Amino acid sequence: MLKKTLLACALVSLAGCQNTNNYTQQTQSNMETNTSPLTYPQTRKTDHVDNYFGHQVADPYRWLEDDMSNETASWVSSQNETTQAYLSQIPYRDQIKETLTKLMDYEKVGTPFTHGDYTYYFKNDGLQNQNVLYRKLADGSSEVFLDPNNFSEDGTTSLAGLSFSKDGSLIAYQISEGGSDWRKVIVLNTQTKQQIGETLVDVKFSGISWLGNTGFYYASYDKPTGSELSAKTDQHKLYFHNLAEPQSADTLVFGGTAEQKHRYVGSDVTDDGRYLLISASISTSGNKLFIKDLQNPNAQLETVLAEDNSDTYLLESDDQWLYFVTNLDAPNKRIVKVNPQKPQPEHWQDFIAQTEHVLTASSAGGYIFTHYMVDAISTVKQYDMQGKLIRDISLPGAGSAHGFQGNKKDKTIYYAFSNYNTPSTSFSFDVESGKSTVYQKSKINFNSDEYVSEQVFYTSKDGTKVPMLITHKKGLKRDGNNPTILYGYGGFNVSLTPYFSSATAAWLEMGGVYAVANIRGGGEYGKNWHKAGTQLQKQNVFDDFIGAAEYLIDENYASKRKLAVFGGSNGGLLVGAVMTQRPDLFQVALPAVGVLDMLRYHTFTSGAGWAYDYGTAEQSEQMFKYLKGYSPVHNVKAGVKYPATLITTGDHDDRVVPAHSYKFAAELQEKQAGSSPTLIRIETNAGHGAGTPTSKIIDKYTDIFGFALHNMGVKKL
Repeated sequence: MLKKTLLACALVSLAGCQNTNNYTQQTQSNMETNTSPLTYPQTRKTDHVDNYFGHQVADPYRWLEDDMSNETASWVSSQNETTQAYLSQIPYRDQIKETLTKLMDYEKVGTPFTHGDYTYYFKNDGLQNQNVLYRKLADGSSEVFLDPNNFSEDGTTSLAGLSFSKDGSLIAYQISEGGSDWRKVIVLNTQTKQQIGETLVDVKFSGISWLGNTGFYYASYDKPTGSELSAKTDQHKLYFHNLAEPQSADTLVFGGTAEQKHRYVGSDVTDDGRYLLISASISTSGNKLFIKDLQNPNAQLETVLAEDNSDTYLLESDDQWLYFVTNLDAPNKRIVKVNPQKPQPEHWQDFIAQTEHVLTASSAGGYIFTHYMVDAISTVKQYDMQGKLIRDISLPGAGSAHGFQGNKKDKTIYYAFSNYNTPSTSFSFDVESGKSTVYQKSKINFNSDEYVSEQVFYTSKDGTKVPMLITHKKGLKRDGNNPTILYGYGGFNVSLTPYFSSATAAWLEMGGVYAVANIRGGGEYGKNWHKAGTQLQKQNVFDDFIGAAEYLIDENYASKRKLAVFGGSNGGLLVGAVMTQRPDLFQVALPAVGVLDMLRYHTFTSGAGWAYDYGTAEQSEQMFKYLKGYSPVHNVKAGVKYPATLITTGDHDDRVVPAHSYKFAAELQEKQAGSSPTLIRIETNAGHGAGTPTSKIIDKYTDIFGFALHNMGVKKL
């Protein structure tokens, strides 16, 4: 993407209340459960076979990819009935739900942001399904501006993005229905709250870039034939929408030709409205970049970056210069100053040079704020527009700071700070004096002083040092008998930095240990750390995660019988891979919305764009064999005792389609040799995770934690 839009989701992380109950432990060898023996629904097998470079690969559950068929719907219903029947027998399920509900039932207020004449902020009274957007009025009072809880009766339609025009008089907001990545866009006059023009439909993976108050740029795909939830979408196009015209009259600006075929297209307009920048990518990593002078009616798109071997986006602009954040020739990123008349890299000037730590950046109040990760921990510096360091900003402790964004004229801006055991606190920040003042403390009943979050470094299989944060109650007895969740992701340059959540707090309150490993494939140490976990080096990611589990066991935080592995999306792949490679190492596996069929992931929706990280089975025989060698769906073996497994997915997930999870569940249920359950929980009218109603979040974590504890041998709370 280009310049990071100031989205309104500065809402504080979910938090927790105190519960001093301890587990009554029981060893696996004499564990007695009150659950009935499982009989799984029958899953029809076919003789479907695919040919890859002369290698025959059976795909007996191919029919489960058809999300529009009645047979698939019946299978989903039967699986959910089986799963809920099992979970309903867990004796302390209601206690877990009560704990989670109490942890989430407090007023949550986000950090404010200013547009035009108003200051906006999000608030949730406690258990509202969706966060409500408020704004402050001239008399100091507040009013509701947008309440997504009124978008649908069941709370599954969510606010998915905001973009204000430069003067703040107009807002374009996006909504997601049932968790889908397909969006609708609605434009309002912020003074009157009246809708302007018609609702735009079929918008996907798009920001909004305003051009004055006449209209905006947005991107989308042609609506696919067949299932809109699973059909391939691989040509993103940029359009301009004039507010005075219907969507059918929108102008195609970029894309739609063989020369301009890209899977992800984004745009940005400079603050003065003069230049349009277009980012075009075929993958989730790397982008080409183009610029157009909007004041010259005869101007053509000019190429800034012809190759997609770097990630480069617009951070800020002024009357003379553009400021890009880029990892071109700088794997940890740098900020460069660019003359829009000579925008190619050979003319770039270093504004803030690369350092040994990974850089992200924001701008507000006429300053640049650099955010560095030091072993996944935030540090922040403030620079003026000449590149002079003004100050190092003192943060409350070791954790994650988010914010430091705003408009050039803002003199007071805001940021939030949290870590795994510290509820989020928001601060106001005076850009001139550098003074931070507590703006909003969390109202949660959670005593951070009772917990500790410690960073350790362990050695992976090839000798690489990997950091991990382990959070638990102070005075924890390291006897290997603590229920422990190990969480990871390991892909797409995504960094797992410490943050607070009610779900984690619930696990901690109940005496659990929560460990997060910053494994390769992520972005914690820059592009090189990311690339070390991609394609033919993907096994490094799994080895790092296995190493984290071995560390927790060796250091007696947990034992095999008390260890669960958890991850979502690419992290679901991580869990699926390690549980099939080392089923002896984990008691419980919790793959969520996972990429689990590595031979076919790229044939669904926008999955082909993930090839930078994964490669594809058609790429080469070597890549096919490598992918098949770890693909979870293809590595479930008959006669193996796999961990107790609860797969979770959503039937409206159009990013990682649920067929991945369906096929993995079918394979496990057929081939599991042990007595441990292999279940799948399919949330209906839900997508990849964003915008999930609070009620569904509570229900999901009740089931996940109940399943994990029950299969760890915990008899009561």
